[in-house]
Amino acid sequence: MPRSGLSVIRTSRYGAAMTSLPAYAGRRCHNVLNPLHSTVYFSPDYQKELASAGVADRRASTFVGRAAALGKVGPGVVAAAFYNYSYDLICEVVPSVWQSTTPEDVVAARLRTADTTLRRLLGEQAIASDDMAEAARLALRAAEACTRHARPLYAAHADLPVPDEPHLALWHAATLLREHRGDGHLAVLLDAGLGPVEALVSHTATGKGMNPRWILATRGWTQEDWDAAVARLRARGLLDADGEPTGAGTALRKEIELTTDRLDAAPYEHLGAAGVERLTELATGFTTTALGAGAFPADLVGKG
Repeated sequence: MPRSGLSVIRTSRYGAAMTSLPAYAGRRCHNVLNPLHSTVYFSPDYQKELASAGVADRRASTFVGRAAALGKVGPGVVAAAFYNYSYDLICEVVPSVWQSTTPEDVVAARLRTADTTLRRLLGEQAIASDDMAEAARLALRAAEACTRHARPLYAAHADLPVPDEPHLALWHAATLLREHRGDGHLAVLLDAGLGPVEALVSHTATGKGMNPRWILATRGWTQEDWDAAVARLRARGLLDADGEPTGAGTALRKEIELTTDRLDAAPYEHLGAAGVERLTELATGFTTTALGAGAFPADLVGKG
């Protein structure tokens, strides 16, 4: 395993990554792998499994499953790792969760949810297929080049065991790759001067982010918080009077994604162009099936 991303990424004198992969190949692969991980959080099985593990507060489901990998930490650590959740919400939820359950039980509940959810969405034939086993091998190979330092959620999940069953191994690998990219993305948002709500608002304004109704229902922010972030982005010239991205706003979001790509290049460089192409093909098939089976709410993404 490379000791750092520098062993697989060459950097030009302008600081841009020089990669042997086709443009945006890593991002495209991420975009079709990540939904396989995220199906869990919208599954009807998730609340049942969390309840059986002792998590009664439904608000906890939006982040406690991922936070559990960090161990029995307090609200400050969770807020730092998750960035776009309200600290007030985290303070209300986290201490009481760890009074009623353990991180180990929550991690196990989430994995059980992944099992039942993927079986239902993809079908038993896909679960037992050679394609599933191949996708798991490729995704795990890519994750070999992920690095722990300054990536708390990835590092915590990397310490969890790899499940034996191929569909769960693929889900675990998708989780590792998601958290690796996500940890880097937060650093880029911070550098761009986008606070938690500003990051959410600017992403939603592109039409690719989560619907504001879902954000306000799950992230702990109020409409007043949202409106204040809109006003700040307008003052910076990033949104226009109608809440649409300006040229500067569009350019900033593009630069954020490109920098995130650069920070997340190592796993895909490690896998190689042919491996990334094949993993993208396989994951696209599985994700397309999951979407067709109703894995996510129809109004989850959009400007509202």
